Amino acid sequence: MMHNDIIHTLTDWIEQNLDKTLSIDDVAAKSGYSKWHLQRMFRSVTKQTLGEYIRERRLTLAAEALTSTQRPVFDIAMQYGYDSQQTFSRVFRRQFDQTPTAYRHTMRRKNMQRQGNWQFDCSEHYMGVYPRAHGEYCPLS
Repeated sequence: MMHNDIIHTLTDWIEQNLDKTLSIDDVAAKSGYSKWHLQRMFRSVTKQTLGEYIRERRLTLAAEALTSTQRPVFDIAMQYGYDSQQTFSRVFRRQFDQTPTAYRHTMRRKNMQRQGNWQFDCSEHYMGVYPRAHGEYCPLS
């Protein structure tokens, strides 16, 4: 149980420092354990390596930023510790099976559908029949 507490405290610290450069040496120094022992403990508790955990958390936060902001992909890549947009895109694609830009568009489309933002006001159209959300049509007069 002691390992769980140590790793939980350490993951809290990692969460608060994901926007900084975090090497395994930095995390080991913070924990007070050798890199080797820390990695063994971390893997036994989380079932993943320390590097995988940090990368996954950064990518998750980057994915949230892509969906919730208009910030350029480059800025988000830099914020989460990637030295280039190309590196960020390659790692992001490996995790999410699509580029950051494609992910942003996909998630925004899903969010719009979920929020029901696909309704159109028929009153402003004056020619033909225009599709509405959910396959309905606007009869135009």
